[in-house]
Amino acid sequence: MVVVDGGSRDDTLEQAHEWVDQLISAPRGRASQMNAGARVSRGRILLFLHADTVLPMFAQECVFDALAPCAEAWGRFDVHIDSPLRMLEVVSWAMNTRSRLTGIATGDQAFFMHRSLFERVGGFPDQPLMEDIAMSRTLKRHSAPICLRARVHTSARRWEKHGVWRTILLMWCLRAAYFFGADSRTLARQYGYTPRENNA
Repeated sequence: MVVVDGGSRDDTLEQAHEWVDQLISAPRGRASQMNAGARVSRGRILLFLHADTVLPMFAQECVFDALAPCAEAWGRFDVHIDSPLRMLEVVSWAMNTRSRLTGIATGDQAFFMHRSLFERVGGFPDQPLMEDIAMSRTLKRHSAPICLRARVHTSARRWEKHGVWRTILLMWCLRAAYFFGADSRTLARQYGYTPRENNA
């Protein structure tokens, strides 16, 4: 397991050190950090997991079985947002259903693929937001995603902090703007994230 820190100012490095095979630092940003982790890893299969997301039991076996038939295969898990709020159960269902219908995966769903495919497409585009959508579009040119029913569990912190309906509306607006060609740096600022200077 490789953990990539993007310049955190807490005790992330100290806490993670004893649990991982490699611990590295990279320029801040999910795409940048995931690409850096892929470069130093040695596996033939890559799985990209956000820090606030937990894999299900037997995830490794699920991924290996899913990718075995085809070198150009890629996929993701279903996602469950960890919260007692009924509305977030609906949001989880909607995310998984939308992903199946569109072939677009989100970073929360834990992308996985053969290293050879990852390298062929050039990795995640180094942009501050919507890197998961951009990556899905590229990967779909090679094959449709494998959508595993097994669920990863992800934090509800963002939803609880900003409110469920407000977060839903914001994400819909950002996705629609991106679909119509809005700049990812502008969208990142609207999302509340300040991109680093050399982000695409």
